[in-house]
Amino acid sequence: MSPRDAVLVPARALHDELAAGGDVVLLDVRWALGVSDGHERYLAGHLPGAVFVDLETELAGPPSPARGRHPLPDLADLQAAARRWGVRSGSRVVAYDAVGATSAARAWWLLRWAGLTDVRLLDGGIDAWTGAGFPLEAGEVVPVPGDVVLSPGGLPTLTPDDAAHLATSGGGLLLDARAGERFRGEVEPVDPRAGHVPGAVSAPTTGNLGPDGHFLDETALRERFAALGVRSDGAQQVGVYCGSGVTAAHEVAALATIGVDAALYAGSWSQWSNDETRPVATGA
Repeated sequence: MSPRDAVLVPARALHDELAAGGDVVLLDVRWALGVSDGHERYLAGHLPGAVFVDLETELAGPPSPARGRHPLPDLADLQAAARRWGVRSGSRVVAYDAVGATSAARAWWLLRWAGLTDVRLLDGGIDAWTGAGFPLEAGEVVPVPGDVVLSPGGLPTLTPDDAAHLATSGGGLLLDARAGERFRGEVEPVDPRAGHVPGAVSAPTTGNLGPDGHFLDETALRERFAALGVRSDGAQQVGVYCGSGVTAAHEVAALATIGVDAALYAGSWSQWSNDETRPVATGA
């Protein structure tokens, strides 16, 4: 299996897998910053059999200035949530949303971090599914509870000190997945200070996607990340952060499709900017 196929599944391939009776747990992770109608949209129509996942309460721990707006959830809480979703030992999981996987990637990353190996993103999300002519169903899905046992450490993470070192050591690369205007410090809609981690490189998550909401093809992604300084020989440590560790997971996923392992700074800017001892850079 190619690195891309281990991360992404096209709508047609997922449909065929489900039609063949594949044991796939579908997670609907419709969420966006400042938008709270994800569950209502799920109830109105979702992939058949999909379970709604609440990013704020199930894919993150309680927010705090010390840990950030979406800190990693307690492992026991994540395991309880995964069992509620029907995840069993050996389950295949596919997560999707309606925003190019920029929120679903948080579920992908957390489950991979927690030890599951067969977790993928529906490329193009729910729009790709309906655009291919496949049906939705309405209402709540309550699956048989799963029995999965989670264990942390499946994907690498960064502490604030790790992120600072990676950005300034010269041997690594720290990517900032937020919009360019937030990186430059021109605007800051949610966090206490504007700017970026000194030494970080601006790499907005939206650049991973084409106009249709699908991930760019392998060649285009390789060219994009090479232009940002990502080496293809595996001899460089790459880290990613964003506002609160959500869209940065999308960048980790995009890098994984081209065989680059990247670490996530989960606290991200919401943690960094709340710590007055941490320096802030502005500009390009």
